[in-house]
Amino acid sequence: MSQAAISASGYGAIELKQVAKKYAYWALAIATVIHLIFLGGYWATVYLAKEEAPPMRTVRLKYTELGPPPSIQGSAAAVAPSVSVASPTARPSVGIPVPVPDAEVSPEQTYASQTEMSQVSGPVGEGTGEGGSAVIEQDINVENIEEEEAPPPDFVPFEKEPVVVKKIEPAYPELARKAGLEGTVWVKMWVDKEGKVKDVVILKSSSEIFNQPAIDAAKQWIFTPALMKTGPVSVWISMNFNFKLN
Repeated sequence: MSQAAISASGYGAIELKQVAKKYAYWALAIATVIHLIFLGGYWATVYLAKEEAPPMRTVRLKYTELGPPPSIQGSAAAVAPSVSVASPTARPSVGIPVPVPDAEVSPEQTYASQTEMSQVSGPVGEGTGEGGSAVIEQDINVENIEEEEAPPPDFVPFEKEPVVVKKIEPAYPELARKAGLEGTVWVKMWVDKEGKVKDVVILKSSSEIFNQPAIDAAKQWIFTPALMKTGPVSVWISMNFNFKLN
Protein backbone atom coordinates (compact mmCIF):
# COMPACT_ATOMS: atom_id res chain seq x y z
CA MET A 1 0.00 0.00 0.00
CA SER A 2 1.39 3.38 -0.92
CA GLN A 3 1.89 6.28 1.49
CA ALA A 4 -1.00 8.16 -0.11
CA ALA A 5 -3.39 5.25 0.45
CA ILE A 6 -2.40 4.95 4.14
CA SER A 7 -2.93 8.67 4.63
CA ALA A 8 -6.33 8.48 2.93
CA SER A 9 -7.55 5.60 5.08
CA GLY A 10 -6.69 7.46 8.29
CA TYR A 11 -4.59 4.58 9.78
CA GLY A 12 -1.19 5.57 11.25
CA ALA A 13 1.09 5.74 14.33
CA ILE A 14 -1.68 6.77 16.74
CA GLU A 15 -3.69 3.65 16.02
CA LEU A 16 -0.62 1.44 16.44
CA LYS A 17 0.12 3.00 19.83
CA GLN A 18 -3.44 2.39 20.97
CA VAL A 19 -3.32 -1.26 19.88
CA ALA A 20 0.06 -1.78 21.62
CA LYS A 21 -1.24 -0.15 24.79
CA LYS A 22 -4.31 -2.41 24.82
CA TYR A 23 -2.20 -5.55 24.39
CA ALA A 24 0.19 -4.39 27.15
CA TYR A 25 -2.73 -4.06 29.58
CA TRP A 26 -3.95 -7.52 28.66
CA ALA A 27 -0.48 -9.00 29.13
CA LEU A 28 -0.11 -7.36 32.56
CA ALA A 29 -3.53 -8.61 33.66
CA ILE A 30 -2.81 -12.16 32.50
CA ALA A 31 0.62 -12.19 34.24
CA THR A 32 -0.96 -10.91 37.46
CA VAL A 33 -3.63 -13.62 37.36
CA ILE A 34 -1.00 -16.33 36.76
CA HIS A 35 1.10 -15.09 39.72
CA LEU A 36 -1.95 -15.00 41.97
CA ILE A 37 -2.84 -18.56 40.95
CA PHE A 38 0.68 -19.80 41.79
CA LEU A 39 0.78 -17.94 45.13
CA GLY A 40 -2.69 -19.14 46.05
CA GLY A 41 -1.76 -22.73 45.25
CA TYR A 42 1.42 -22.49 47.35
CA TRP A 43 -0.34 -21.07 50.40
CA ALA A 44 -3.17 -23.58 50.05
CA THR A 45 -0.65 -26.43 49.98
CA VAL A 46 1.10 -25.09 53.09
CA TYR A 47 -2.19 -24.66 54.92
CA LEU A 48 -3.43 -28.14 54.06
CA ALA A 49 -0.10 -29.78 54.95
CA LYS A 50 -0.01 -28.15 58.40
CA GLU A 51 -0.96 -30.58 61.14
CA GLU A 52 -3.60 -29.39 63.48
CA ALA A 53 -2.71 -29.55 67.17
CA PRO A 54 -4.91 -31.90 69.14
CA PRO A 55 -7.45 -30.05 71.23
CA MET A 56 -6.64 -29.76 74.90
CA ARG A 57 -9.05 -31.47 77.21
CA THR A 58 -9.58 -30.07 80.67
CA VAL A 59 -11.35 -32.10 83.30
CA ARG A 60 -12.56 -30.38 86.44
CA LEU A 61 -13.25 -32.45 89.52
CA LYS A 62 -14.46 -31.41 92.91
CA TYR A 63 -12.45 -32.25 95.99
CA THR A 64 -15.32 -34.32 97.32
CA GLU A 65 -15.28 -36.48 94.19
CA LEU A 66 -11.66 -37.56 94.74
CA GLY A 67 -11.13 -40.89 96.43
CA PRO A 68 -8.88 -41.47 99.46
CA PRO A 69 -5.14 -41.65 98.77
CA PRO A 70 -3.44 -45.06 98.88
CA SER A 71 -2.05 -46.19 102.21
CA ILE A 72 1.67 -45.63 102.71
CA GLN A 73 2.01 -48.53 105.12
CA GLY A 74 0.26 -50.89 102.78
CA SER A 75 2.46 -49.98 99.82
CA ALA A 76 5.63 -50.13 101.94
CA ALA A 77 4.68 -53.50 103.33
CA ALA A 78 4.06 -54.82 99.86
CA VAL A 79 7.39 -53.54 98.53
CA ALA A 80 9.57 -54.39 101.53
CA PRO A 81 11.56 -57.59 100.87
CA SER A 82 11.55 -60.40 103.36
CA VAL A 83 14.87 -61.15 105.06
CA SER A 84 15.49 -64.56 106.50
CA VAL A 85 17.74 -64.78 109.56
CA ALA A 86 19.57 -68.04 110.05
CA SER A 87 19.39 -69.47 113.56
CA PRO A 88 22.70 -70.28 115.34
CA THR A 89 23.87 -73.82 114.97
CA ALA A 90 25.07 -74.14 118.56
CA ARG A 91 24.15 -72.27 121.70
CA PRO A 92 27.01 -70.40 123.41
CA SER A 93 28.41 -72.07 126.48
CA VAL A 94 28.45 -70.30 129.84
CA GLY A 95 31.94 -69.70 131.26
CA ILE A 96 32.80 -71.43 134.52
CA PRO A 97 35.30 -69.66 136.86
CA VAL A 98 38.48 -71.64 137.56
CA PRO A 99 40.41 -71.06 140.82
CA VAL A 100 43.96 -69.66 140.44
CA PRO A 101 46.81 -70.01 143.01
CA ASP A 102 47.66 -66.89 145.03
CA ALA A 103 51.20 -66.83 143.64
CA GLU A 104 49.89 -66.22 140.14
CA VAL A 105 47.58 -63.38 141.13
CA SER A 106 49.02 -59.94 140.27
CA PRO A 107 48.97 -57.39 143.10
CA GLU A 108 46.21 -54.83 143.01
CA GLN A 109 47.26 -51.63 141.29
CA THR A 110 46.07 -48.25 142.49
CA TYR A 111 46.54 -44.81 141.01
CA ALA A 112 47.29 -41.65 142.97
CA SER A 113 44.63 -38.99 143.07
CA GLN A 114 45.20 -35.37 142.10
CA THR A 115 45.41 -34.34 145.76
CA GLU A 116 48.12 -36.93 146.47
CA MET A 117 50.06 -35.92 143.39
CA SER A 118 49.91 -32.22 144.36
CA GLN A 119 51.31 -33.07 147.82
CA VAL A 120 54.20 -35.07 146.35
CA SER A 121 55.22 -32.50 143.71
CA GLY A 122 55.98 -29.16 145.32
CA PRO A 123 55.55 -25.79 143.64
CA VAL A 124 58.06 -24.84 140.99
CA GLY A 125 60.14 -21.86 142.05
CA GLU A 126 63.31 -20.12 141.04
CA GLY A 127 65.44 -22.50 143.15
CA THR A 128 68.94 -22.11 144.49
CA GLY A 129 70.68 -24.77 142.44
CA GLU A 130 71.29 -27.00 145.50
CA GLY A 131 68.68 -29.60 144.65
CA GLY A 132 64.99 -29.97 145.13
CA SER A 133 64.20 -27.74 142.19
CA ALA A 134 65.52 -27.17 138.72
CA VAL A 135 66.36 -23.81 137.24
CA ILE A 136 66.42 -23.52 133.47
CA GLU A 137 67.70 -20.32 132.01
CA GLN A 138 67.71 -19.63 128.32
CA ASP A 139 68.59 -16.42 126.59
CA ILE A 140 66.70 -15.89 123.38
CA ASN A 141 67.95 -13.11 121.19
CA VAL A 142 65.31 -12.03 118.75
CA GLU A 143 66.69 -9.91 115.96
CA ASN A 144 64.45 -7.78 113.89
CA ILE A 145 64.82 -9.04 110.37
CA GLU A 146 64.07 -6.29 107.91
CA GLU A 147 62.13 -7.22 104.85
CA GLU A 148 64.17 -7.10 101.71
CA GLU A 149 63.31 -4.01 99.71
CA ALA A 150 61.77 -4.73 96.34
CA PRO A 151 63.26 -2.98 93.30
CA PRO A 152 61.38 0.13 92.19
CA PRO A 153 59.55 0.38 88.87
CA ASP A 154 61.32 1.78 85.84
CA PHE A 155 59.75 5.22 86.32
CA VAL A 156 59.43 6.78 89.78
CA PRO A 157 58.48 10.47 90.08
CA PHE A 158 60.76 12.55 92.31
CA GLU A 159 61.37 16.22 93.04
CA LYS A 160 65.13 16.04 93.56
CA GLU A 161 67.29 13.65 91.60
CA PRO A 162 70.19 11.69 93.11
CA VAL A 163 73.58 13.41 93.14
CA VAL A 164 76.87 11.50 93.03
CA VAL A 165 78.77 11.72 96.31
CA LYS A 166 81.39 9.03 95.73
CA LYS A 167 82.56 7.95 92.29
CA ILE A 168 84.76 4.93 91.56
CA GLU A 169 86.40 4.58 88.16
CA PRO A 170 86.23 1.07 86.68
CA ALA A 171 89.40 -0.97 86.38
CA TYR A 172 90.66 -1.30 82.82
CA PRO A 173 90.86 -4.97 81.81
CA GLU A 174 94.49 -5.93 81.22
CA LEU A 175 93.60 -8.07 78.22
CA ALA A 176 91.75 -5.15 76.60
CA ARG A 177 94.67 -2.83 77.37
CA LYS A 178 97.15 -5.16 75.68
CA ALA A 179 94.85 -5.54 72.69
CA GLY A 180 94.32 -1.77 72.46
CA LEU A 181 90.56 -2.23 72.81
CA GLU A 182 88.29 0.67 73.84
CA GLY A 183 84.56 0.74 74.49
CA THR A 184 81.55 2.03 76.40
CA VAL A 185 79.11 0.31 78.76
CA TRP A 186 75.66 1.72 79.52
CA VAL A 187 74.24 0.56 82.86
CA LYS A 188 71.10 1.06 84.94
CA MET A 189 71.69 1.44 88.69
CA TRP A 190 69.17 0.97 91.47
CA VAL A 191 69.76 3.69 94.08
CA ASP A 192 67.93 2.93 97.33
CA LYS A 193 66.56 5.32 99.95
CA GLU A 194 70.00 5.61 101.58
CA GLY A 195 71.76 6.51 98.34
CA LYS A 196 73.50 3.14 97.98
CA VAL A 197 73.57 1.15 94.76
CA LYS A 198 71.60 -2.04 95.33
CA ASP A 199 71.76 -3.52 91.84
CA VAL A 200 73.27 -2.87 88.42
CA VAL A 201 71.85 -3.95 85.06
CA ILE A 202 73.71 -3.79 81.74
CA LEU A 203 71.67 -1.90 79.14
CA LYS A 204 74.15 -1.85 76.27
CA SER A 205 77.81 -2.68 75.81
CA SER A 206 80.26 -2.30 72.97
CA SER A 207 82.26 -5.28 74.27
CA GLU A 208 81.49 -7.85 76.96
CA ILE A 209 85.02 -7.61 78.35
CA PHE A 210 84.10 -4.26 79.96
CA ASN A 211 80.80 -5.42 81.55
CA GLN A 212 82.07 -6.82 84.85
CA PRO A 213 84.48 -3.92 85.61
CA ALA A 214 81.60 -1.50 84.99
CA ILE A 215 79.30 -3.44 87.35
CA ASP A 216 81.95 -3.65 90.08
CA ALA A 217 82.62 0.08 89.89
CA ALA A 218 78.93 1.06 89.79
CA LYS A 219 78.15 -0.91 92.96
CA GLN A 220 80.66 1.23 94.87
CA TRP A 221 79.10 4.55 93.91
CA ILE A 222 77.24 6.53 96.57
CA PHE A 223 74.52 9.10 95.87
CA THR A 224 72.29 11.43 97.76
CA PRO A 225 68.87 9.71 97.63
CA ALA A 226 66.09 10.93 95.38
CA LEU A 227 63.59 13.00 97.34
CA MET A 228 59.84 13.41 97.30
CA LYS A 229 57.57 15.36 99.63
CA THR A 230 57.11 12.23 101.72
CA GLY A 231 60.85 11.53 101.95
CA PRO A 232 63.56 9.59 100.08
CA VAL A 233 62.54 7.09 97.40
CA SER A 234 64.30 4.32 95.50
CA VAL A 235 64.87 4.99 91.80
CA TRP A 236 66.67 3.64 88.75
CA ILE A 237 69.23 5.91 87.08
CA SER A 238 71.20 5.37 83.88
CA MET A 239 74.93 5.90 83.57
CA ASN A 240 77.65 5.09 81.05
CA PHE A 241 81.28 4.09 81.63
CA ASN A 242 83.84 4.94 78.96
CA PHE A 243 86.93 2.79 78.61
CA LYS A 244 89.64 4.72 76.73
CA LEU A 245 93.37 4.26 76.58
CA ASN A 246 95.51 7.26 77.52
